[in-house]
Amino acid sequence: MLADAITIGDVAVATKRIDVGGQGLRFADANAGRTLPAGEVHVWRASLERPRQIVERMRRVLAGDEQRRADRFRFARDRSRYIVGRALLRGLLAGYLDTAPEGLQFQYGEFSKPALRGGPWFNVSHSGSIALYAFSSVGEIGIDVELDDADFARERIAERFFSPSEVKVLRSLPADVQPLAFLSCWTRKEAFIKARGDGLSLALDSFDVTLAPDTRAAVLRTAWCSTEASQWCLEDLSDCRAGYIAAVALRPGQEQR
Repeated sequence: MLADAITIGDVAVATKRIDVGGQGLRFADANAGRTLPAGEVHVWRASLERPRQIVERMRRVLAGDEQRRADRFRFARDRSRYIVGRALLRGLLAGYLDTAPEGLQFQYGEFSKPALRGGPWFNVSHSGSIALYAFSSVGEIGIDVELDDADFARERIAERFFSPSEVKVLRSLPADVQPLAFLSCWTRKEAFIKARGDGLSLALDSFDVTLAPDTRAAVLRTAWCSTEASQWCLEDLSDCRAGYIAAVALRPGQEQR
């Protein structure tokens, strides 16, 4: 297990990057007891690629609605990744709550963000075969991960979705730096939106985040409130060696559900 202590704002963030279904920790051990101290955020990394027999075993811990959703996937690879992702989420949550993963009952907000009454705040993101899981005991949390895709970053998506000030900063950077800066901006904005639970209702250009390589991850501005940006912690979790860009967003100081 790799555990790094990272400080974002007033919150100490412990990031734990591990393949929770592979050699580092077997799925059978994923619900072993663990704690989530106040002031910490745990981030777990997992591969969603599993042998068929393991996927079949993981499917059995899913609720009926999750199994039905899995059945709706057209392609076997997508169905398998969904099953693995949900089963690992249940296993990790069960470890924090010291309960059986199949007994967890999720609730869903207005924009389908899952929650667990009496449990920690959590959020999940995946890109390709990589999944990141974030857990917090101090406030709503959001996480986003994207595979490092320079071709995608070179498209003129920024001009369509980012704020004018973000586009200005992005296009002022050297051309070879812009792909990473674009994905950094994208994942930070997605993590922020996911933490708020707003789904697609929140326009990406209605708030600003940092994106230049030499600047710390932060929310700079929100169009709807002059003070909200200062309430948020934003941290870059990118791992270029593993081939992904990622960010986690947290608004601490909320009471446990």
